[in-house]
Amino acid sequence: MTSLRKLGSSDLEVFPLALGGNVFGWTADEATSFAVLDAYSAAGGNFVDTADSYSAWVDGNSGGESETIIGRWVHKRGNRDDVVIATKVSQHPDFPGLTAATIKAAADASLTRLGTDHIDLYYTHFDKPEVPVEEIIGALDELVKAGKVRHIAASNISPERLRESLEFSDREGLTRYVALQPHYNLVSRDTYEGGLQDLAARSGLAAVPYYALASGFLTGKYRPGTTVEGPRAAGAGQHLGTERGVRVLAALDEIARAHGTEVATVALAWLAARPTVVAPIASARTPDQLPPLLAVAEIELTDEEITRLTAASA
Repeated sequence: MTSLRKLGSSDLEVFPLALGGNVFGWTADEATSFAVLDAYSAAGGNFVDTADSYSAWVDGNSGGESETIIGRWVHKRGNRDDVVIATKVSQHPDFPGLTAATIKAAADASLTRLGTDHIDLYYTHFDKPEVPVEEIIGALDELVKAGKVRHIAASNISPERLRESLEFSDREGLTRYVALQPHYNLVSRDTYEGGLQDLAARSGLAAVPYYALASGFLTGKYRPGTTVEGPRAAGAGQHLGTERGVRVLAALDEIARAHGTEVATVALAWLAARPTVVAPIASARTPDQLPPLLAVAEIELTDEEITRLTAASA
């Protein structure tokens, strides 16, 4: 049985891979989404990540489709107490921004779609610097006191705003961020490493990185001279022509061969071994895509392998 990891200073214990729900209601219909969720759960997975805006970008969708599918799945399986559900606020077309009124209304709408009375981990999806941190934290604190949210977290936030938020929470004795969701992977290290990572480490925050596989580039299926169709191909393709991308793929290939495992597994294992990281996020459109992601819970890279990947991705 895979051991769960403690999420920062919270009482949440999570599987070392968070299942991304961005594909539910987008590239995975409800039946396929249920199959992916079932397979993840059967492997011991318990940490599902979504947002109220998923997947408003799809023609005919209005946002909240992913939450609705997750809510239906939890209801049908009767497993709400076994699943840590993380969702986010600020990007839903009907609830844009982070004013106190928006946060409270968006949370209620998320609870309705999820068919639950509480959200385990509630992120501010994109920080809105025009809203004072006092207003944001105050609204989130009210949700926690009302029992609608268990713990709060932040994503896409500057070190300055994060520090300000934590200091306000501490000063006023209000609920405090326990986790951070940064853009972070082997070929995108600059946003997180440095100020944000240092602050997370000092403040006891858990990092739950998104784009953990660089839109699929770190699965190894995108290679020079190959054409891959799909909604993420452009995002992954931007790393193909870079020296860093080539170096990273070469190191991943060699280490994956040594372990008899997939490139994606090694890329996630490097991330899971980074300071502050508790669980990288990766999504699967079909159950077939899950095994290399789930394998991150079992693989252990040597210090030398981690150092090699860190150097290749510098």
